[in-house]
Amino acid sequence: MQESLTIVKIGGNVIDNKNHLPEFLKSFAGIGGKKILVHGGGKIATSIGHQLNIEPDYVDGRRITDDKTIDLVTMVYAGLINKKLVAVLQSLNCQSIGITGADASLIPAMKRRVKEVDFGWVGDPDSKKIPVDRWEIFFQNGWIPVVAPITHDGKGNLLNTNADTIASTLAIALATKYLVSLVFCFEKDGVLSDAKDDSTVLNSLDWTKYNQLKETDKLVEGILPKLKNAFEAKQKGVASVVVGNSSKLTELISGNSGTKILINP
Repeated sequence: MQESLTIVKIGGNVIDNKNHLPEFLKSFAGIGGKKILVHGGGKIATSIGHQLNIEPDYVDGRRITDDKTIDLVTMVYAGLINKKLVAVLQSLNCQSIGITGADASLIPAMKRRVKEVDFGWVGDPDSKKIPVDRWEIFFQNGWIPVVAPITHDGKGNLLNTNADTIASTLAIALATKYLVSLVFCFEKDGVLSDAKDDSTVLNSLDWTKYNQLKETDKLVEGILPKLKNAFEAKQKGVASVVVGNSSKLTELISGNSGTKILINP
């Protein structure tokens, strides 16, 4: 029987909420068994970027990463945010270790090819190239990886990599050895059938319903990459994928909250 592994992803809106973040981390520390925390931090990177006169540029919810921006996000994601999360988790007796995808080439990636848009120093990871045996070293030693979304291209260049993609790619790779539950946390109770109405939470979402919502502009731009990654993870063998409110982490893991991602029959 496969062992269970829980992968939780949080974004900048959760990280930047000083009132809520400690409770979230306490809930994460209380999760039993093997686990990984993947974090973004785009909101914080944008705020610090404003102070440094580095203005953000997005296409379809994804950040364009020029030379200045890769320095900015590396500093914010891999430094400031990652180590703050580790420090709090350590205070909760959660033996966390802060890493990026670049460390030990734990998440190999390649620079995104230029098509209609040049995203700059943005990386696309490949789940088939994830060194699962290296990740097992963390678990064997009782360490909990806290993953910042920075990778490298093998040519000496750092790459900004979408944190939802990091979480999905890891989940797909590790699903070859573990029974993986993937939880995407954000500030809403789940995916909304009407982005303007918080009461329209969907209990489940399949690809057909997703396309209907997208075609009728019912989904906000920022959730599109999250859902794309959620569906890919479910389609490629991840046991459970759910999207929901970070304040309800325990309920999300138990299946009593959030929006469950389903494969079309």
